[in-house]
Amino acid sequence: MAMMNPTGRAALLAAASVLALTTVAGADTIRFWTTEEQPERLARQEAMAADFTAETGIEVEVIPVTESDLGTRATAAFAAGDLPDVIYHTLQYALPWYEAGILDADAATEVIENLGADTFASGAMEMAAVEEGYASVPVDGWTQMIVYRADLFEENGLEPPTTYENVLAAIEALHNPPEMFGFVAATKVDENFMSQVLEHVFLANGVSPVDENGFAPLDEAATIEVLEFYRAIVEASPEGELFWQQSRELYFAGRAAMIIWSPFILDELAGLRDSAPPTINDDPTSTELASMTGIVTNFAGPSNPDGAAWADIRYFGVTADADTEAAQAFIEYSLSDGYTATLAIAPEGKFPVRQGDGENPTAFTEAWAQLDVGVDRRAPLGDLYAAEMIDEIVGGLDVAQRWGVAEGQLALASNMINSQVINRLVREYIDGVRSAEETVALMNEELSGIE
Repeated sequence: MAMMNPTGRAALLAAASVLALTTVAGADTIRFWTTEEQPERLARQEAMAADFTAETGIEVEVIPVTESDLGTRATAAFAAGDLPDVIYHTLQYALPWYEAGILDADAATEVIENLGADTFASGAMEMAAVEEGYASVPVDGWTQMIVYRADLFEENGLEPPTTYENVLAAIEALHNPPEMFGFVAATKVDENFMSQVLEHVFLANGVSPVDENGFAPLDEAATIEVLEFYRAIVEASPEGELFWQQSRELYFAGRAAMIIWSPFILDELAGLRDSAPPTINDDPTSTELASMTGIVTNFAGPSNPDGAAWADIRYFGVTADADTEAAQAFIEYSLSDGYTATLAIAPEGKFPVRQGDGENPTAFTEAWAQLDVGVDRRAPLGDLYAAEMIDEIVGGLDVAQRWGVAEGQLALASNMINSQVINRLVREYIDGVRSAEETVALMNEELSGIE
């Protein structure tokens, strides 16, 4: 893959775009709320904002907001007529804030059209789609991944674990405990990790507990397929209450063929974090395990051959109280000249939802792959992983999904997930408490009472 120098990218952007940014009329200062409040990340955002100011003359006040406080602070600021101009926010707020009047969808849609809607990952766009266009502008995101031993798959003539069927075939070939577990599935009911993994597996088979009207009974046949698959991967796992810790430790020790994890494992996998080193050999800084690893983002069950990727997407929202032109200019800059700096805040968890521009459709993906990741040591993802793996990481954003997003029921779906009803009943099914049919019926009964 030919890599472009990120510094040189700014000079190559269209002159018209630069001219537009330097002639914005409006406020001398805009306020920007960000949930990236860790000191190092905050400093990077302030540096990017300073570059924007140098180019446009518009000052940016970067204001850190704790993510758990974002909803209540935005509601209070809206009531007081004192919203900031731009808010960096999670997916869960996009549609509710639009419906409440907090977000200006016309302004966000104009930004997307100016930058080129076809340059954004389609899945990230669809999650914020409203009648007028888009509630907010996608900025970055990450997709949950099946992490697997590509070397063992190749040695055994196995297809990558892109489907339920392929996963089960790999378990049949590779499961040999205690030396090698076919999978390490999440079984600890009160861990959010199990909730995320299960939603991914349900989405893969096209099963959701909501439709546009609210609760929707789970399809019995498709849900039974989910339950039977999950029981199979649990049976290929060690005994005990398993969550992210055991799955990472066993994979890092070379004792797991497959796990489900977030991309935040990628730097650790390559020996860049002393607190979580690979132990497959005697060198905790070794990249050997990374070189033997493959990933899958889009995963499919038998009732949903197109599959799905579970994703966490972040957005820039232009608020109802904004100086609109100045806010739009800041967002456009952050997704063009300043986009590499935006992604550099935390590259391992900020995949580019805008892969390129009109000049080069992969410019930002290429620049992102050369950004350093790691804690105790740093290296670019593009030096650690093959080009096709980088493409798979970013490509997951095109098919990104979450329960309730398309139906406008994200809040209800989130309440269902947070209740841990699904975790508990899946675990009881696996433990033999009741049949698959009885489990589906009980899920429907309990989920129907959640508001």
